[in-house]
Amino acid sequence: MNFLFNFLALFTLICAAGVVVSRNAVNGAMCLLLSLVGVAGLFIGLNAYLLAFLLLLVYAGAIVALFLFIVMLLDVKGDQRPGLKHLPIAARLVALALVGAGVLSFFARGRLVAPAPGAGPAVGVELKGYAYQLFTTYLLPVQVIGFLLLIAMLGVIVLSKKFEGLEDIK
Repeated sequence: MNFLFNFLALFTLICAAGVVVSRNAVNGAMCLLLSLVGVAGLFIGLNAYLLAFLLLLVYAGAIVALFLFIVMLLDVKGDQRPGLKHLPIAARLVALALVGAGVLSFFARGRLVAPAPGAGPAVGVELKGYAYQLFTTYLLPVQVIGFLLLIAMLGVIVLSKKFEGLEDIK
């Protein structure tokens, strides 16, 4: 189990790095999708099946697909994106120091966060209550957010459409 966790964590980190360094937006979205699959695998390893399912359904299934649709609709070229050379050197050093401190802290202690005193693993946590509330109490807000995403997608379609003859109006 420890090997599987380490493999999924490394897979997720590599895919997340692929999102950041990818020059093509479609490749970045695919790396984001694989990163979300790795996080869902980590949730499954923690016996949080509902969270893994919701992560794949909402983020990987809807948000990444919407992102890919908008990127392909806008026809963004990879060479139009500014490179890292425009990023100030101070910001690079701060980011590198934070990542280095996190990696050193992880290897020094062998875990990401220190456990709370007397706290053990949460055994027998039921996600049935969360699922019940999600599909009863919070069903309307989830549907409203879905419609807002649909409206945003339609707005992008209208804004990106090339209208012919608009030059004559001016």
